[in-house]
Amino acid sequence: MSKPRQQRGKTRRASSAVIDIRNITKTYQMGQLELRVLKGITLKVHRGEFISIMGPSGSGKSTLMNILGALDQPSSGEYYLDGEDVSRLSEEQLARVRNKKIGFVFQNFNLLKRTSALRQVELPMIYAQGGNRTQKARAALESVGLGQRLDHLPGELSGGQQQRVA
Repeated sequence: MSKPRQQRGKTRRASSAVIDIRNITKTYQMGQLELRVLKGITLKVHRGEFISIMGPSGSGKSTLMNILGALDQPSSGEYYLDGEDVSRLSEEQLARVRNKKIGFVFQNFNLLKRTSALRQVELPMIYAQGGNRTQKARAALESVGLGQRLDHLPGELSGGQQQRVA
């Protein structure tokens, strides 16, 4: 992450938006070169809305998604997720937010090569409370038609099956 997290407690903002970003910028320093990837992005996404982020290669889509997914911080601007200032969250709080509120299917799926489909789904549930992780993971895979592939490794699954595991 590009700057240290500020530990000033939780700040909430009243907003009907689930995602509320204001004037977000992202700059990368590459030696003497300063690369400005995001320039003043403002966006609100309300509960139940579906949006699409589109643009040519190199336009900042992945950078924006990494910020929205709490995987990276903006260089400047404000980001509120469910009314909570993301810049004020500790690493532990961010991990919980990513586990409870954010779902990502990466372009390359990021599956562990030597881990079964069942364990891939079960692993992020370490932070979830209650219930049997294995049972929940099994039910999730069955719900997407992978009940017969629980013990298969990523290399034994088709691209579409890998995407459903992710």
